[in-house]
Amino acid sequence: MFERIKARGFQVLTLHHAEAILEHDIAAAVTELEDVLLEVSIPVEELVHGGGGEGELTQRIRRGLADKHGWKKHIFEIKKTVDGVEKESITHEIDHVKQFPGGTFALEIEWNNKDPFYDRDLENFKRLHADGVISVGAIVTRGTSLHEGMKDLVEAFARKKGLDTIDKVAAYYTPTPRQRELIERAAASKGSFAQGWAHAFVSDKFGEATTHWRKLEDRVHRGVGNPCPLLLIGIPRDVVVI
Repeated sequence: MFERIKARGFQVLTLHHAEAILEHDIAAAVTELEDVLLEVSIPVEELVHGGGGEGELTQRIRRGLADKHGWKKHIFEIKKTVDGVEKESITHEIDHVKQFPGGTFALEIEWNNKDPFYDRDLENFKRLHADGVISVGAIVTRGTSLHEGMKDLVEAFARKKGLDTIDKVAAYYTPTPRQRELIERAAASKGSFAQGWAHAFVSDKFGEATTHWRKLEDRVHRGVGNPCPLLLIGIPRDVVVI
């Protein structure tokens, strides 16, 4: 299952019988999701523009899912009624939901957010599954090879574009005074502007406290989201075009 994206370097982890559900009940979801993810490509400039580029990538994936396959944003409203009196009403907004004949698939994209967003997503999936309204919950996030290779990618971009001063970096984004200080210190420490800027930029914008594979894997192995069937997908470094 998911052999096509695995061949492209994507990480795939299924938990709590998600693989069986996907294979036997909603196999069409696998095909549609792979079709969209196989088209994922990130120009390296997008990692730098505006300090992150998560908007462009996420929007492309969203358009692919929503426009081509009908995976739309959905707000689930769950009400508790006792003797005809409503006692409680809870809503859960999920960015991509599609009902298939064999079950309902819910998916969130966490490209570069603060990592506590994983807790929100996984707890939402857990509650929705417990209430019988979703069959599988999925998260697409930054994979290990991409997260760990980010500094090399940004440094290669700087060298290719001849970015050797902060003024030249300003063509892509405007560092704050705090960021300028970090860049200057890192450039002096690393011995080159390209290496120093890449180190400071990536540490600030794509750091360990953001959404990436290890943070997500740590949570599911601790049982967050259990027992909802889960599908986790990590975007690899190879999708970045320098």
